[in-house]
Order: sequence, then structure tokens, then C-alpha cells
Amino acid sequence: MSLKSFGAKVFAKHIRKKINIWASNPIKTQEKVFKYLIETAKDTEFGVDHNFQEIQNHADFVKKVPIRDYEQLRPYVDKVVDGDKNILWPGIPLYFAKTSGTTSGSKYIPLTKESIPTHIAAARNAILCYIEETGKSSFVDGKMIFLQGSPELEEKNGIKLGRLSGIVAHYVPKYLQKNRMPSWETNCIEDWETKVDAVVEETVDQNMTVISGIPPWVQMYFEKLQQKTNKDIGDIFKSFELFIYGGVNFQPYKNTFEKLIGRKVAGIELYPASEGFFAFQDRQKEKGMLLQLDSGMFYEFVKADEFFDENPKRLTIGEVETDVNYVMLVSTSAGLWAYNIGDTVQFRSLSPYRVVVSGRIKHFISAFGEHVIGKEVDQALKDGVDATGSLINDFTVAPQVNPNDGSLPYHEWFIEFKETPDDIDALVMAIEKSLRTQNSYYDDLIEGKILSTLKITNVPNGGFQKYMKSVGKLGGQNKLPRLSNDRNIADALTTMIDK
Repeated sequence: MSLKSFGAKVFAKHIRKKINIWASNPIKTQEKVFKYLIETAKDTEFGVDHNFQEIQNHADFVKKVPIRDYEQLRPYVDKVVDGDKNILWPGIPLYFAKTSGTTSGSKYIPLTKESIPTHIAAARNAILCYIEETGKSSFVDGKMIFLQGSPELEEKNGIKLGRLSGIVAHYVPKYLQKNRMPSWETNCIEDWETKVDAVVEETVDQNMTVISGIPPWVQMYFEKLQQKTNKDIGDIFKSFELFIYGGVNFQPYKNTFEKLIGRKVAGIELYPASEGFFAFQDRQKEKGMLLQLDSGMFYEFVKADEFFDENPKRLTIGEVETDVNYVMLVSTSAGLWAYNIGDTVQFRSLSPYRVVVSGRIKHFISAFGEHVIGKEVDQALKDGVDATGSLINDFTVAPQVNPNDGSLPYHEWFIEFKETPDDIDALVMAIEKSLRTQNSYYDDLIEGKILSTLKITNVPNGGFQKYMKSVGKLGGQNKLPRLSNDRNIADALTTMIDK
């Protein structure tokens, strides 16, 4: 055992003990975070505007600070972007994480000297929890790759900005620098396809032990490795032990990855975002990811089916229940306040608090009142591929309200298969059965002949990559929406397929 491997085990036990302390005292931990945030920001422009001096508890906070998304917080953010000080948080941010907005072009999410360390610590602690649980640490001596955005940063009014993954790349600990791949030069390549080709060349003959990234983009990397070597990934990288992923539900990709790798590899799921590193999988055999309650973030939760009511009830951590779909709000040490990040979560455990991401509050299908959510389509596809042995690359779902042939409306599933199944109808029926079991509204619409059975449209190989490239979102942290309540993506795919 190397010194680095031994040291990792010792450090892992230390970190696990620290995690257990706050995880076993969740309400007290969140109260402490809440008081710290309010006290620290009370003299900022936002704090003065919302009378932070008068806030003593969560009930006061609810009365004085409304729920906001980026567009609603933007007047304050624009001042920060212009270089003004003490607007949302004392001073100015260290960075802006630049992301794609839906209605306003680019979004600038502040990252402060208080918030940046929480991103770094959470990613590190996810790996340390794996080491502490399994006793395995030899992988720290091998090569590690993190497929991410370019670390090259721009500057705006004295504040550096870039993709979150690129910003975080500047904080890789020195003891991992020699192990980390790809090279800085390759990481700075902007064109994703060119970058992946370069990553393949740099890594194909290396002792890769840890590989991390968003599943569809890692899959692209694996497929290019296979094309180059005609070998399974597990044979190319014989010491490959740990796959770290986030951004999308991994379950629909699981069978495809196991075939690409040729054997099972342990995985760690992460829940990072520009707004905060919210959770990570801390136990291999437990469902859900440990919510980070001691990372400078105060959480509120609103039941998803009440979210668009005039005054939805905002719950704290001590008031949530398992298996309920919640919109998650965060107030952070980066200056976000009662901020709707757009995600919905469900709790799988309350001791400790573990969550799964169930979808996006704006990403659902309810063209007929069915309100199908991301978690349901992910599970339905998993059940379908498990039942039929199908292998998929990617997918998205949209309603077809007015079929050209005058037939009943239906949900259209655009699926790119790694290998086209021999029996598409069997896959259709397996997905349909799962979806009807999960969602009683959808079941009623099928039973009442308001909707017909879902239909699968086969997307040609590479079709989703072609679509993402056409909208400027190929690679990096970009993700294909799993489902839409309109046909914007569906129509673009249909046009592309028909050409």
C-alpha cells in the first residue's frame, strides 16, 4: 500500500466522523446555517431591502423573502455583474459560473470565497466516503479523468467567469495533479468532439482508475475508445474501479455502460450545480444521496403539486416526508435567497436525509392533465430496458397532441438505441406498463381512451449529439431535457430524422 493510499484511508475515517456529527443533528445544523447566512448578509443591499435585521426565524424569512428564480433575482445579479459591492453577499464574488438561461441568454451565478470551498469539499468527501465504506483506496495511485468544460476563464468587471467545472478545475489538490487527466491543453479545447478525440489519444494507454462525467458524454468517450481499440473499456483500463457521475439519472444508461465496460464498476452519484453542491452518494447500498446540510446552504421545500399556488407552504428540513415530490429552494453563502433552482427532489431517507432528483419543475408532460415527471419516465425506461435487454444511448419524450392521421394523441418517445431491439413492441408495452403503474392520471387517460399507447421514434445513431451540436450545447455540463410539455425539441428531431 502506497503512502498516498494509506493516507487516504486515515483521512476518510476522519471526514466520515465529521459528516456523521452534522448528519445526526440535521435540524440544529440547518438552524446554525440559517443564522449565519442572515447575520452575514444583513447589511447587504438585499439584506436591507428585505429587513434581515428583523428576521429571527424561518417564519419571518418566509414573510420577508419571496421565492425567486433567476429572472426574478436578476435585478440584483445585474448589479453584481456590473461590479457593485455588497449587493447579495458582502464584497464581490470570486467568480461567476456562466450557464445557459432559458429566457435571458447567459445566467451568471455568483461563487464567493465562502461558497467555493463547499463545492470542492463535497466532491472530495464523496470519494472519501467510498474509501471509508469499502476499505478500497489503491485507485488513488492510478490516473483519474474528469470530463469537464474548459478551465480557461474570462473576466467581467474584475470578476472571473467560466463554466462551473472549469472553475473547479483550478482547485484540484496538488496531491492529485500528477494523477489528473487530460492535460491542461486538451482540457482547454472548446469543440467537444475534438476534445474527446484528444482525450482518447492521451488516455488510451494510461492506468485509468477513476472516470467522471455526465453519462451521455462519458458514453461518447467510451465509444471512441472502443472504435480505436476494438476492446471493452474494462480491458483497456484493467484497474478502472470507480465511475463518478451526475447531471442525469444513470439508470437508463446502466445496461449500456455495463456492456461498454464489460464488467461491473462501482459508481458514486453526485448532485452538483452552479448554485451549490447539494448532495452525493455516501453509501453504496443505500438509495439516494446525502443532502449537504452543513455546507453554507439553507434548504426549503415546496410540494411540487402546490408550487404554482398563490402562497405555497415552504417547509424546512424537519417537515419533509419521504416519497413526496418537492421543489427545492436554497439560500446560500454565494448570495442566493429562497432561490428556485428548478429541480424537484424526493427523500428516500430522513435519518440521515438522502434525496434523489425526480425532475425539473418546468420539465414535465401535462398536455392532458397527466403531469408525468422526469423520475417516472426514467423509471419506465429502466423497467423497459430491463425487461427487454435493450441498450439505449439517449432519449427524450414529448406529447403528440394532434397526430396527422387524426388518431388519438399520445406520448412520443424519441430513443437512440445502441442496438435496435428485435421487438420494439415489447419495449413499448414494458415502458407503458411501468408508466401506467406509476402515474394514475396517465393510466386513467389511457383507460378512458383519451390517449393512445405511447409510440417510439427511432433516432439514428449520433442523432442526439447532432441535435445538441445544432443548438450549441454539445458536451460539458449540457444535458438533453428528458421530457417537454411542447414539441420544440421533438419537431427539431423529426425534421432532422426526415432529412
